Amino acid sequence: MTMLFLALAIACEITATVSLKLAEGFTKLAPSIVVVLGYIAAFYFLSQSLKRGMPIGVAYGIWSAIGVAAIAVIGVLFLSEHLTLIQVGGIALVILGVLALELGAA
Repeated sequence: MTMLFLALAIACEITATVSLKLAEGFTKLAPSIVVVLGYIAAFYFLSQSLKRGMPIGVAYGIWSAIGVAAIAVIGVLFLSEHLTLIQVGGIALVILGVLALELGAA
């Protein structure tokens, strides 16, 4: 159940972050509402995951690593953004760091 809440938190955070780009400085109403509601939902679901016993370092690490990787991919695929090889390497290092946290906690 903790992983389900964490997955929901990640999905909400990714949605809210993409909406930040679409809100264009909070000048567009619909994406701005999605930003606010998305971050509220993300923190709620993250708190539920923590409440059910997931260690905070592991939860936040997984949340941030998946969020960073997903936002980077979404930026490239849908928002005309580009990634350099160094940026791809940085994302890989973040993911490896989270893996180390997870394996260390097990």
